Amino acid sequence: MWLGAALFFSASVAPNIFRVLRGADLANASSLAGAIISPLLSVLNRAGFEIAIFLLVMSFFLTAGQTLIWRVAHLISLAVMATTTAVGHWVIAARMVALRAAMTLPIDQISPSDERRVAFDGLHRYSVMVFAVAVLAAAVAFLLIGLNRKPSRPRHLI
Repeated sequence: MWLGAALFFSASVAPNIFRVLRGADLANASSLAGAIISPLLSVLNRAGFEIAIFLLVMSFFLTAGQTLIWRVAHLISLAVMATTTAVGHWVIAARMVALRAAMTLPIDQISPSDERRVAFDGLHRYSVMVFAVAVLAAAVAFLLIGLNRKPSRPRHLI
């Protein structure tokens, strides 16, 4: 479910919020879009972290009997998902919030050459990249779970 929500958010929600608000020629369109998107991304990052940690713990029990390479690949993909969602939320987003607070004006009114705006834009790029890595890691974990399932034995009807 998290993977679907993350893909929907990345491919549809975030770009459309920015497109609609900027298309309305609002003076602070980016600030408004960020105010909508930031809490949504926060929920996705926290949920992704919690889900990845839960699946990491469970995978020690659920992957018993699988080949070592499958188990390691599964554990690595979940560890990457946990790490990237944690970094995205507790490091990158926290720094972006601090930078926005340091800018007394909405970000739309800050010069693109202002060092705070340059730092913010750089963090935004990192945020997008880190979230993309989390989504890819979740997709790998999902595929590994699906591909390594042993077919169940057919039960005879009585």
